[in-house]
Amino acid sequence: MSSYKELLAQREKLEKQIEEAKSREYAEVLNEIKQKMADYGITLAELGGGRAPKGAKAARPRAGVAPKYRDPDSGSTWSGRGKPPRWIAGLDRDSFLIDK
Repeated sequence: MSSYKELLAQREKLEKQIEEAKSREYAEVLNEIKQKMADYGITLAELGGGRAPKGAKAARPRAGVAPKYRDPDSGSTWSGRGKPPRWIAGLDRDSFLIDK
């Protein structure tokens, strides 16, 4: 049975071997990826690795929120999020609830 120190030494030796193998194969894999990108016309943006231009916001789909309140006079609706519209501001909101 191996001792703790011997096992640690083996692990260190294996970690060095792993790093050496990774560095040897890195350039080969990188060139292969570049070649396939060129062959198929793949861009960095398609891979998700491209950076957005400065000041650009990432487009993410947003789900709409169902309206919770309705103005009986105009038919306008409000989800209950954000600043309340004038027709409901300062009033009892229960009377404007949309029945489901």
